[in-house]
Amino acid sequence: MSGHAAAVKIEGADPGLYNEDLAPTAPEGRTWKWTSIAALWVGMVVCVPTYTLAGFMIEAGMAWWQAILTVLLGQVIVLLPMMLVGHAGTKHGIPFPVLLRSSFGTAGANVPAILRGLVACGWFGIQTWVGGKAIYTLLNAISGDWFVGDALPVLGINFWQFVCFMGFWSIHVWFIAKGTESIRWLETYAAPFLIAMGLALLAWAWSEAGGFSVMLVAESQFGPGAAKEGQFGAVFFPSLTAMVGFWATLALNIPDFTRYCKTQRDQVLGQAIGLPPTMVLFAFIGVAVTSATVVIFERPISDPVELLGEMGGATVVIALFVLAVATLTTNLAANVVAPANGFSNIRPEKISFKMGGYITAIVGVLIFPWNLWENSQNYVFTWLIGYSALLGPIAGILIADYFVIRKTELNINDLFRKNGEYTYSGGWNPVALLALLLAVLPNLPGFLHAIGVAKPAEPNVFDSIYPYAWFVGLFIAMAVYIAGMKLTNK
Repeated sequence: MSGHAAAVKIEGADPGLYNEDLAPTAPEGRTWKWTSIAALWVGMVVCVPTYTLAGFMIEAGMAWWQAILTVLLGQVIVLLPMMLVGHAGTKHGIPFPVLLRSSFGTAGANVPAILRGLVACGWFGIQTWVGGKAIYTLLNAISGDWFVGDALPVLGINFWQFVCFMGFWSIHVWFIAKGTESIRWLETYAAPFLIAMGLALLAWAWSEAGGFSVMLVAESQFGPGAAKEGQFGAVFFPSLTAMVGFWATLALNIPDFTRYCKTQRDQVLGQAIGLPPTMVLFAFIGVAVTSATVVIFERPISDPVELLGEMGGATVVIALFVLAVATLTTNLAANVVAPANGFSNIRPEKISFKMGGYITAIVGVLIFPWNLWENSQNYVFTWLIGYSALLGPIAGILIADYFVIRKTELNINDLFRKNGEYTYSGGWNPVALLALLLAVLPNLPGFLHAIGVAKPAEPNVFDSIYPYAWFVGLFIAMAVYIAGMKLTNK
């Protein structure tokens, strides 16, 4: 997504802070209209994890409409910081790691950039696993389950699953080598095909199950006399935080894309049209089809890859291929750009955007992503909520610095100089680091409990805080940062 030909040259820029990938986008490079941003969001949203989101909540006891409303509310909430942080990209043409220098310092910016990058590496691994699983299912559908086998030690998946995962991973590496511009056309055209596949899947489920009256008959388990009476809040609030956390990643590095927008209207309108409606549509398809599988197969199947494998037939080959291609384009746009820029920010003179992409791909394998994806409890409580506890504070600091402290004005040249306005103390802003630390700490005990490292006595106040991790971190970080900057007159 870099545009070397449209990069602004910064006179006197320090080589340790500047390369053409991180440079501000020149006016002639800002060619994206609102339709471009909306198409980008459709391309990123339409993927298997989105399809399964509401299904996890239904499994936890929600009625279908409660799950869909939770998805919608989460997207509306995260849309606001998305637009606010995106403002800086459009106004100044700078990517996410460079924007971080204003608040964290020219050296301190590496801390949140790496944190965001590591989360993206995790998502890269998850999406690559989903795409590899689609290939594995496709091969078995064609061969009559020839590619099955026992799980390998350490890995926990069989040999052919690992081969398909690494094969799909290799395709990503090829596109990273060619540059993300080479797959922009693919992303634009693949998303509509996946939406069409989703709608076709919905039509099939409607036909096989006997209509929506049968598909969406399951009621909430939280009502009077139901199995989980009075426990709605215990499921809703963690689920809401998870829905916010789902795109809390892009709420930080959205300037990586809005830097190419012509106007603020383009980035705001594009995001408003592209994100919430598409999320709700695809989540509804996931809910309706998953509910229909209970009638058709007598068990819920929330994973569309597994469902397509159960359906069989020639159309499955096409559907799984389209799914794999759409997963590829989603992954390259959503989970390569941010970490590639973030890793490049560490040593711009040594690490290019391309090299940052290679680092992302390697880390994405090392985390064993199938362990996160195949366990819904780990996926929601350990992964989505856990990383939102890190990203919420960073968003709070960015918004507070850019709108409250800077009033949206930045000294662009000094963002690329080690001795300038954003040097602070040796390149580190202690106020931002303190705000980040204090905002993360209240959520840390709950996270450690969620992953089984710590088991505090009950009742535990930190377990009550953890379901609100993103919100708690965001507001604490904003308050501490604004107070600290005003006290130090920085």
